[in-house]
Amino acid sequence: MRFGYRRLTAMLVREGLVVNHKRVYRLYREEGLAMRIRQRRRIRWVGPASKPRASRPNEKWSMDFVSDCVSTGRVIRMLTVVDDCTRECPAIEVDTSLGGLRVRRVLDRIASERGLPEAIVLDNGPEFRGRALAAWSEERGVRLEFIQPGKPVQNAYAESFNGRLRDECLNANWFTSLKDARRKIESWRQDYNQQRPHSSLNYLPPVEFARTLVEMRA
Repeated sequence: MRFGYRRLTAMLVREGLVVNHKRVYRLYREEGLAMRIRQRRRIRWVGPASKPRASRPNEKWSMDFVSDCVSTGRVIRMLTVVDDCTRECPAIEVDTSLGGLRVRRVLDRIASERGLPEAIVLDNGPEFRGRALAAWSEERGVRLEFIQPGKPVQNAYAESFNGRLRDECLNANWFTSLKDARRKIESWRQDYNQQRPHSSLNYLPPVEFARTLVEMRA
């Protein structure tokens, strides 16, 4: 079981059941479903690069890479993109190699569906620091906000999303091939966006939270 009792309560309510979180907690404990979570030291960085949080969809995206492998031992890489405001994940690109030109194509594909962001937060990896993405940024008018080296906390939204991807999908599945990995990861992405309650979004899934923001601004 990868979810806590509060998220399970929210999921049951979304299914139309009338439940009390205290009763869910009691059953959760009785069934031995509680996970022992290792407490990590919380890191708070404050400095000149601190920026206000995104307050509307498409204001700012964050992106990063994650690595894993298939059953043959072949390494696969994933480019993850997250909307900082809604926590939606518009794409997880999966392949054995992902260079700067591929990153450009992924961003253009996302932009064709939902438009361009004002800025993208990213680390200093060679795929991001190369000429291909720099030229794309100039052509599209999108600001690239590179974090300081060794400061992953400055890319907190991508880091948080990647942690969930690792815990709930990569560690929970056995990938027999690249095609199998793409299928299972895409299925998880769809569920994450459309069904999975997000604690920082008042236990709404990202897509539903984005819809409420649009309705409020209408």
